[in-house]
Amino acid sequence: MANSLKDPTLMRSEALINGKWCSAEEDARYPVFNPANGEVVAEVAKCASRQTQHAIEAAQQAWYKWRELSAKERANYLYALYQQVIANKDDLALILTMEQGKPLAEARGEVEYGANYLLWFAEEAKRVYGDVIPGPNPNKRVVCIKQSVGVVACISPWNFPIAMLARKIAPALAAGCTVVCKPANETPLSAFALGELSLRAGIPAGVINILCGFTEQIGETLIASPVVRKLSFTGSTPVGKKLSAASASTMKRVSMELGGNAPFIVFADANLEAAVEGALLSKFRNAGQTCVCTNRILVDNKIIADFTQRLFRGMQQLRVGDGLKDTTDIGPLIHPQAAANIQSLIHDATRLGATARSIDIDPSLSKTFVAPTLLTGVKKGMRVSEEEIFGPIAPVMGFDTEAEAIALANDTPFGLAAYLYSENNSRIWRVAEALEYGMVGINDGAISNEMAPFGGVKESGQGREGSKYGLDDYLEIKYLSFGNIQA
Repeated sequence: MANSLKDPTLMRSEALINGKWCSAEEDARYPVFNPANGEVVAEVAKCASRQTQHAIEAAQQAWYKWRELSAKERANYLYALYQQVIANKDDLALILTMEQGKPLAEARGEVEYGANYLLWFAEEAKRVYGDVIPGPNPNKRVVCIKQSVGVVACISPWNFPIAMLARKIAPALAAGCTVVCKPANETPLSAFALGELSLRAGIPAGVINILCGFTEQIGETLIASPVVRKLSFTGSTPVGKKLSAASASTMKRVSMELGGNAPFIVFADANLEAAVEGALLSKFRNAGQTCVCTNRILVDNKIIADFTQRLFRGMQQLRVGDGLKDTTDIGPLIHPQAAANIQSLIHDATRLGATARSIDIDPSLSKTFVAPTLLTGVKKGMRVSEEEIFGPIAPVMGFDTEAEAIALANDTPFGLAAYLYSENNSRIWRVAEALEYGMVGINDGAISNEMAPFGGVKESGQGREGSKYGLDDYLEIKYLSFGNIQA
């Protein structure tokens, strides 16, 4: 694979610890597969507890100096990393597609999306403001300042291996923290390439450490360490709950960006063409493997037949194949088991009365590919209406009233993202405020950007990433009380 890159040295397969590329104990390694064809892309260092402890120690030592830099100095480092990412975006996209499977166009978009967080927080680093509070009497002054939390553990997923890691590293470094990063074992190469670019950007040794391998050992070491003062995790709700509970032993601060079950509500007064376009974008990006993907399409029964017909016509235009081909719109799922789970969801729905319509795809494609499928007649109780799908299934459910649509949308323990389409401004306000979600797209199927606070409510997590609020979880508020002012 390295031979396909403009810069082959971006292909790293070791752990980045204290500014150096390190092998695992006894040179343990594991393979990384291309999900499109099952070929081995690389074999990477399979780290465990010892390497994790070394990374924590390196991050702690680096923190003492990094936190003392001026905000402007930290901003300059982040801006230098942003420039490196943009300059190498084609190679980063190729690495990403080879190990994750998404089409190259989407991969390039992800690289730019992740780079935008580096640029945004390079600016926000200079805006960590405190407060002067009126004192209780003329002899006192009350001041609040903000200081970095300390060493941060960043655990990121395989579906957006560059963007999700950049979204954690950028605010942490801007706030004056250092990081130990554990990318998903399925997609470590993108993270290592980002680490290589951080060295080229001149970021001091130990500020960014990246390793993968024995997930339980790495996770347990990070959680148990009193040096690690914060955990930022993106992944499933069950794992997030376990990590949150375990973090209580050292009273770590936690940010959790967990699962979703996003409703996509289409009212009878919606612009149907725009709604279909938004549904296609929201549902099938990254083959449906995103936490904010549309999970349930709720459509007013007055227009449901027209909407589903238009939606399926749009689905038939989607081209499924290897992400390295320019003609591909939808790539493979991350591994065969993920594809098998999607097929089981379709079988469960049809067994309970739903109707499935799939588009035609090349039968010679590997078992990681799933044909985009429209499910109509979906009801509560079917797995597709209860679970996070993470695949190219579009389940459609009908409703008769606004109140019923809101009730259906909120009938889930999750609360990450929701979408609604309507041309009625009064309805838009009513429904958007009634939806129990951290983010609501209104006539908009693409809601993520670095300027907005990304995060959910209920069992979809806590904390926010991106925006001016994204620094808050990496900062501690310190109160300074000045006495004897008039003495």
